[in-house]
Amino acid sequence: MTKRRAGLLLPMFSVPANQGIGDLGQKTIRMIDEIAAAGYKIWEILPLQMTGVSHSPYQTLSSFAGDPIYINIDRLSEIGLLTQSSIVNCNKFKDVVYYDEVRAFKETYFRKAFRVFRKNFEMYKEEFEKFASEAFWLKDWCIYALFKSLYDNVAWIDWEEEYRDYPLDPSNIDLKEHQNELFYQAFLQFIFYKQLDEVTEYAHSKGLMIMNDMPFYVDYDSAEVWMNRARFLLGENGRPSFVAGCPPDTLTKGQRWDMPLYNFKAQAAEGYRFWKDRASWLSRNFDILRIDHFRAFDKYWRIPADKDPKQGRWVKGPGQELLEILIRTCPHTEWAAEDIGDFGKGVDSLEEQFHIPGMEILIDHLDTKSLKKPFKKDIILYSGTYDSPTCEEEYGECDGNKRISLRRFFKKRGYNARAFHDMFCPFALDSDADTVILTMQDVCGYKGQTRINVTGTVDEKNWTWKLKDFKTFPAEMEKSKQWIERSGRADQNTEKEIQLDIE
Repeated sequence: MTKRRAGLLLPMFSVPANQGIGDLGQKTIRMIDEIAAAGYKIWEILPLQMTGVSHSPYQTLSSFAGDPIYINIDRLSEIGLLTQSSIVNCNKFKDVVYYDEVRAFKETYFRKAFRVFRKNFEMYKEEFEKFASEAFWLKDWCIYALFKSLYDNVAWIDWEEEYRDYPLDPSNIDLKEHQNELFYQAFLQFIFYKQLDEVTEYAHSKGLMIMNDMPFYVDYDSAEVWMNRARFLLGENGRPSFVAGCPPDTLTKGQRWDMPLYNFKAQAAEGYRFWKDRASWLSRNFDILRIDHFRAFDKYWRIPADKDPKQGRWVKGPGQELLEILIRTCPHTEWAAEDIGDFGKGVDSLEEQFHIPGMEILIDHLDTKSLKKPFKKDIILYSGTYDSPTCEEEYGECDGNKRISLRRFFKKRGYNARAFHDMFCPFALDSDADTVILTMQDVCGYKGQTRINVTGTVDEKNWTWKLKDFKTFPAEMEKSKQWIERSGRADQNTEKEIQLDIE
């Protein structure tokens, strides 16, 4: 039986930091302390895999390789790879992540640290070799990353033939002259996961579960597609035969995501190894995995690569067979479904059969008629998501009559705060939903400038919002502790455990 619990949605990149982006350093350890002390049991971050030019954590170059931008430089001095006196700060108090600037800044330090690492390899050899033996994907990623750097980061399909088709015939390229760079790429992944392991272990010591996403699809320009083309529906030229997307509806002309579709026949023949690998590797650090575009397990929209979304068609998904394999592969992992929309009985049936909670988003119900309807118990209720406006932003767009109506609704139910978010968030926590996840922006009452992403736009502000420092939000987190306690979502044994520890 799932306990009533609360979670906080805050991307890793949004955590305050000394070096331009929230990363795997002491500021994140401090953030874990803040989240746990407020009574939250779940911290939902966004994927940390290597991103491409969009900086979107949902458009990544690998399903496995971590993005080195999250490596904390200060902690490299703790293991003897840098001297602390040589480290300076970068964009310390900015409320925006400047990805290219931060990458260039950190790269200089990474190269210095790598030279020390290589020179003193015996000190790190045992730990490095243990990681390398576990990271079954590491060799493929290092070669892909090397080739991509040689071609100035263009997509693999546009590389020269011997590089593009290296997975089909490795004999055409001698990698000996690139051994140092391959070792460097492996070093970055070793350090990334060393730091991530330490951060997640610390979170667990504080009773905090870490939640992350496992997107249904992967990007075409990724190491996994390049290295294992038979697992995807690609033509002889290596280009997709079909792509993912969604059909037209009353609001849009449909969407085309340009992500390749899986060759499920080939994947089933190998026991869905790719899916088992993804799930088991993510479960290494994350306690709850939310499957993005969960509906594709039931059916998915298949668009011919040269056609518009409206010319696609529904195709039966892998359904029960694949879900059984994922759950059997990761028996201690909690699963959740990103299932926003009306997808019918097929999706509902899969969720019920495997006890996978779906989602509701409270900001999408911001009218009194919808708010009066109770939410189901076995769901995750979000105040908003990374794609949503903040509750104060949405409330600010309402006309006067609607604002009066909303305030009257909350007041009748005992929510009398002046600020809208101070009624909205407690209302979410008081719902029947087993799990409620609030965004940091909603907890703090932030407005439009703090939105993470605007769906369907290519905007340089997407995926860049960051908290400046630790001066503003802790007071709001303390306030949310009272909400959590009143809603019956606090750990009733926390105080007793602390007293026992002290004694």
